[in-house]
Amino acid sequence: MIIAVDGPTASGKGTIAKRLAEHFGVPHLDTGLLYRAVGRQVALNGGDADTEADALAACDFPDELMHDPVLRSEETGGLASRVSVHPAVRAALFERQRAFATQPGGAVLDGRDIGTVIAPDAEVKLFITASVQERARRRWLEMTQAHIGREDEIPLAEIEKDIVRRDARDINRADAPLKAAPDAMVIDTTNFGKQEAFEAVLDAVKERLGLA
Repeated sequence: MIIAVDGPTASGKGTIAKRLAEHFGVPHLDTGLLYRAVGRQVALNGGDADTEADALAACDFPDELMHDPVLRSEETGGLASRVSVHPAVRAALFERQRAFATQPGGAVLDGRDIGTVIAPDAEVKLFITASVQERARRRWLEMTQAHIGREDEIPLAEIEKDIVRRDARDINRADAPLKAAPDAMVIDTTNFGKQEAFEAVLDAVKERLGLA
């Protein structure tokens, strides 16, 4: 059983995917961390994230790097953005993601192209979304709770603008753009709390699997 969870940034797809994996007792992969790991490995290698050869060499990173807290940093996020433009990197990471998806027993993967590129044969495809305003609010709360800055120092309007820019890049890129698969269940979590969102998704998944 493969469950593909796609959606834009701050839509809640990561939390939902993790909880689905726990519920069904299968492994979970946040595919965005793969690109962060490549970016981090480039830095550890002393390479240049803008050089395709350096970025490709960093794709052979050790599995334990995926658990390094530094992958969540803004600096690593910037490196991830730079390495992700290289077609060879995306091709290399495709194999790693595909191997994870097709392991015995099944898996849950979340990202932006799981149902369309990585696992188009997934039994369940979800596209989790929410309004730009709600996603910006969630990211703002996440940042303040992580003590990245005081509440009055984090410009919510700028976070919203950044999300709009990221959406445009993800949707309009030529290689594996962000979009819902034709057979994906699109679930808008704008008006849901975390528990409500998970319950709505779980019900949809169970219905698709004939478990409802």
